[in-house]
Amino acid sequence: MGKLIHADVVHLLLQLSIMLLVSRLFAEVARKLKQPAVVGEIFAGILLGPTVLGMINPDWFHSLFPTPSTPATILSGFVQVAVVMLLFIAGLEVDLHIVWQQGRQAVFTSLLGLIVPFFIGFIFPYYFPDFFGIADSHYHLVFALFMGTAMAISALPVIVRILMDINLFKSRMGLLVVASAMVDDVVGWIIFSVILGMIGKNGHGMPLSNTIGLTITFVVVMLTLGRGLLNRLLPWLNKKLAWPGGVLSISLALCFLGAAFTEYIGIHAIFGAFIMGVALGDSEHFSERAKEIVHQFINNIFAPLFFVSIGLRVNFITNFDWLLTLTIIVIAFAGKIIGCGVGTRLGGLSWRESFAAACGMNARGAMEIILGIVALENGLINTRVFVSLVVMALITSMSSGPLMKWLLKSK
Repeated sequence: MGKLIHADVVHLLLQLSIMLLVSRLFAEVARKLKQPAVVGEIFAGILLGPTVLGMINPDWFHSLFPTPSTPATILSGFVQVAVVMLLFIAGLEVDLHIVWQQGRQAVFTSLLGLIVPFFIGFIFPYYFPDFFGIADSHYHLVFALFMGTAMAISALPVIVRILMDINLFKSRMGLLVVASAMVDDVVGWIIFSVILGMIGKNGHGMPLSNTIGLTITFVVVMLTLGRGLLNRLLPWLNKKLAWPGGVLSISLALCFLGAAFTEYIGIHAIFGAFIMGVALGDSEHFSERAKEIVHQFINNIFAPLFFVSIGLRVNFITNFDWLLTLTIIVIAFAGKIIGCGVGTRLGGLSWRESFAAACGMNARGAMEIILGIVALENGLINTRVFVSLVVMALITSMSSGPLMKWLLKSK
């Protein structure tokens, strides 16, 4: 095993320290303004990145975050682990019992909330690829499929937090929204995994058909046999292992195991972590207290590193295209509000409740950004589209709560 030199150790520790301190400061400011912490953490990254620090004092920025360096490589490893962990805790939020309880209503909402945004998100990039900066005909169809998927996925953790903040989480509308968002996210991540396979993102040159077959098998096995096995195993683990260290270490070990498997078969590691989170979090023996410990550990240590790293990647001013960003925002709002609004109305809610629920499901938050990061790393999108997706994710997340309150205040 190689050893870091003294200067590299100091540099890496300095990077981690500054990123955590500044992200914590901005997260607290965001909370004071009643916004998700992720908003503040992303702005912290923009401040530390080429957008602000890099323009004010380029020497400071390049000395603190030099790209071709050992600390930068190790920091990239930290960020990769953080992404895997974030999808794991997103999976922990998925409660399959809620989905089954909502039945027909959840089917209407999730189907329309998936199909309509996917169609609108697909159709514009497919017919106007030049507007989105896609000149290579090889990626034409794949890019359109990606944009459709990006418009269809919601940010389940953000939605849950918004519903809790306005005391609607346990209401009929809240449960319907959560159940529908769960289905949308599971299906959306499966579609995205297939898209990555279409652009050759597979581990050992494995044929796409094999990758898709193994992916579907993994999902089915983990959500049936795997879920049952974990449900039987957890009581024994809770009894025999030290609390809470035992649960924390075993759950993260399973997270990394699932991530390693899907990465090996040619699907991004985040998908394996997400499905493992669904299987583990759905067990009645994985208590809310245990989930909270895992959440606190990841959300306050690893998540800030990931969200700050977003701002370190690109210059948000030079790569900002206002027309492209506005177009993506309009497509995002139109797809989710029309699809989910009609779906929840067919599910039995009033029109006012339906559009409030649709505004809730429009929150994209961390999930959209993670999707964009993976697409950017695999050359599926350019920096202009990435910046537009990040801005769209921030705006939809920041507006969901206020729009829901406004629609329901005179109810």
